[in-house]
Amino acid sequence: MTLHQQLTEEIRTGPSGPRIGAFFDLDQTLFAGFSATPFTRDQFATGRLTPRNLADSLRATLSFTMGRTGFSAFVTATSAVYRGMAESVLEEAGQRVFENSLVTEIYPESRALVRAHQSAGHTVAIITSATRYQAEPVARELGIDHLLYTRLGVEDGILNGKVVKPTCYGEGKAIAGRSLAAKYDLDLDETYFYSDSHEDLPLFDIVGRPRPLNPNRKLAQIAKERQWPVRRFTSRGRPTMGDIARTGLLYGSLAPSVGFGLAAGLLNRSKREAINVMGSVWGDLAASAAGIDLRVEGQEHLWSHRPAVFIFNHQSGLELVLLLKLLRRDFTGIAKQEIRHNPIFGPLFQAAGAVFIDRSDTAKAIEALGPAVEALRHGRSLIIAPEGTRSTTTAVGPFKKGAFHLAMDANVPVVPVVFRNVLDALPKGALVVRPAVVEAVVLPPVDTSHWTHDTLEDEISKVRDRYIAILEGSAKGT
Repeated sequence: MTLHQQLTEEIRTGPSGPRIGAFFDLDQTLFAGFSATPFTRDQFATGRLTPRNLADSLRATLSFTMGRTGFSAFVTATSAVYRGMAESVLEEAGQRVFENSLVTEIYPESRALVRAHQSAGHTVAIITSATRYQAEPVARELGIDHLLYTRLGVEDGILNGKVVKPTCYGEGKAIAGRSLAAKYDLDLDETYFYSDSHEDLPLFDIVGRPRPLNPNRKLAQIAKERQWPVRRFTSRGRPTMGDIARTGLLYGSLAPSVGFGLAAGLLNRSKREAINVMGSVWGDLAASAAGIDLRVEGQEHLWSHRPAVFIFNHQSGLELVLLLKLLRRDFTGIAKQEIRHNPIFGPLFQAAGAVFIDRSDTAKAIEALGPAVEALRHGRSLIIAPEGTRSTTTAVGPFKKGAFHLAMDANVPVVPVVFRNVLDALPKGALVVRPAVVEAVVLPPVDTSHWTHDTLEDEISKVRDRYIAILEGSAKGT
């Protein structure tokens, strides 16, 4: 299954090899928004920027925006507050800002472009006017080896308040692009450059494949005049009214689903049938309303061995809807204790026989799993996320043993479900669901009958390795 096929077609069908460059701007190109904003907010929140510093920074920004000062003077003014600070402090701040703010703003389409260039063997680079502290975590996340940026002066690991010239802005970006091309013998006539701003025209002008992304008004006009292909992404940043309406329909569809479930339960005099109908109907309605195109590989494994413990990689609040759509009937779940107090989902989860655990108390959590084993022995499957908490990235976290102990104790198989691209629709912390293609790979049931407590860690590691292989494979093949 290949996502963003049309978007990446020219890359996949074009020339390959390391002599082809693929240069990316950072802000508004690889992700929505501007990295300086959350970075400044973080520094203010940690007390490294005082209100006076912040006011000085805003004045410098305004002066630069109005054309009164150049970029070098602007960076010098805004970074003067860091004079005497250890560079490691800004490195840590950059990683913190990335994890808390920027990682969920990376455009899925830009990820796809980066991966397509990497798959074609191109030399991929970020060339940005931002500092290393803002850009390096993004490069690391996307697996981009080459990073050219505006450098702040550092002596013995301490910032000296100076800016290294030329800065990586305007003509400075073109200088950076030429230096990279000279170093790696790149063919600039076949090289791509992606950016949102007319301020990057000097670099646009030296490459053979200029590709404006989310262009500002001036760049959009220039692109029109020069007949450059333009792409705009709306999968991140401010949601559209359509996105908000779809999200409302997703939650609104719960009420009729409950109604259908109650009707089915009354007609069949079965609480279990009520839960089955409610869950499957809501899964279908909610996914459709939100514009989620769920594509399933290995669907036969969902039914070949039941009951089973179904495990999944936890990235989004959307997985509940997807699992309802996939599993359809006769299952319950393991949920954190806090959900019990939710006025809507708490009663529904309780009616479905969900097992609530207190993750802050390991002993009580293990004790609470007893009803889950009984559910398995009485023919109901379980769903559980072995990572525990949601991740902000596609990286697979450590697997806890609980799900696997349950499968062993009840002598049922483990069925791994690997979700890809759920973050495209609803990243951690987001409230609005975006339309997206989501892929689910259902692996064959894993027999646990021969597992022992001595071999459990090795068995868990093997299962986790399958997740990593599939997710890394999708990244390389996009």
